[in-house]
Parts: sequence; C-alpha cells; structure tokens
Amino acid sequence: MVFLIDTPIPGAVETVAALRESGIGVAFATNNASRRSAEVAELLTGMGVAADPAEVLTSAGAAAAALAQRCAAGDPVLVVGAAALREEVSAAGLRPVTSADDKPVAVVQGYGPEVGWAQLTEACIAVRAGAFWVATNTDRTLPSPRGPLPGNGSLVAVLVTALGRQPDLVVGKPQPGLFHAAAARVGAERPLVVGDRLDTDIAGAGRAGMESLLVLTGVSTRAELSTVVGADRPTYVADDLTGLLAPAGSA
Repeated sequence: MVFLIDTPIPGAVETVAALRESGIGVAFATNNASRRSAEVAELLTGMGVAADPAEVLTSAGAAAAALAQRCAAGDPVLVVGAAALREEVSAAGLRPVTSADDKPVAVVQGYGPEVGWAQLTEACIAVRAGAFWVATNTDRTLPSPRGPLPGNGSLVAVLVTALGRQPDLVVGKPQPGLFHAAAARVGAERPLVVGDRLDTDIAGAGRAGMESLLVLTGVSTRAELSTVVGADRPTYVADDLTGLLAPAGSA
C-alpha cells in the first residue's frame, strides 16, 4: 500500500508528509514477516516516507509476542521463514530451531523467499508431534512488479493439505490484533485503516470495528467491490493515497 519492492506507491511520499504536518498520527502494519520493524522503517525513510521503528508493526513481531505469552523462556520454537522471523523469536526470549528433532513446543510459519520442502517437512513433523502451530498471516499472494506471487497463505496451505487441519493461531491481518496495536501506538481515537487488499486490510478493519479506505494501487480492484458486503466493505474508496487529502465520500 505504501511501497512495492523498493519503490514508493504514487502519492505515498506527499500524503504521509501532509498527514504528519497536520498532526495526524501514522502507523504502518504489515503482514510481511521477512523484515523487522527497524528494517521496514529504514526502507520507508530511504524512499522519502519518514517512519520510526516504533510506528511499524509486523506480523513477525506479533507472532513472536504471542508465542512469548504462551511459551516459557528458552523454549525451542521451529521457525519456517526468513531471518527476521528467527530474530523476532529470539528477541522474545525463545530459542529458534530448524529441526523437529529439537522437540519444538511450537512452530511459527511466515513468508521467506527461501522457504521450501525441507523447512515445510520439519514443520509437518513437529506439528504432527504436538507442536502449537502459528502462522504470521495467510495471504494467498504477495504483490510484485510481475503480478501476484505465492504468499505465506499458499505455503501454509501446503501444511494444511499435509496435516489435514488449520493452524492453531493466525496473528496477522485480517485478524484484529495488528489494527488495535497500531491504533494504540499513535493514540488514535477514530482510527482509519488504509490498505489495498479487501481480504486482509479492509476485512481486518471490519473485524477491528474501524473505518477503512481501500486504495486501488495494489491487489484489489474496483470491480471486486460489487462482490463485497457488510463489514468487509470499505467505508471509502480512492484511486491512490492522495485520496486521504480529499473530501470524504462514502464507498
């Protein structure tokens, strides 16, 4: 919604700057578990979108925090995903492992470009042996300049097929946790969720009881709106992020 790979989405730089100049709090919540908050903030700032690590919430951090509440300090957790997810698990006081032979008490699964059969196999064995299974998110796709590519949800589906069941916990959007945490970070009284995906950003806003703005610069299209009803429908729709600076019009 704010950037694609290493390029800001049109309107993102000037819109975020204008919001900050108006004294409006801004927080960034991402389902991508392949970067830590500081990395995302550095990437955004390098693009011209000023961001502080404290303003960034990731599904990797949320998953690690959820595991820390459930597990004892030092417990082994099998990590399926990128280095950022392993680092978050370690920072939460848990011990990242890569093999089911280490008897992990939990498995945490997030997107990572290197995830393949070997990691999924270890996770399958560990979950079947009783490990608590956490998915950072279940996005079927992730955006790219070449079009949508397999996301973490597609990788989770591999284990769902092999195990015949769903994860024990999904922490990312559209679950409401990230939205509530983001609103609390900036002290928002009437938060507005802005996103480009109906199935995660907008549906999640509905679950969190928040208003939402769908921007048409990413995954979801205006045509898809005709199939969406109730709480999963955005409050507002705009062509891009500059719509935040325009007079409101209901979707």
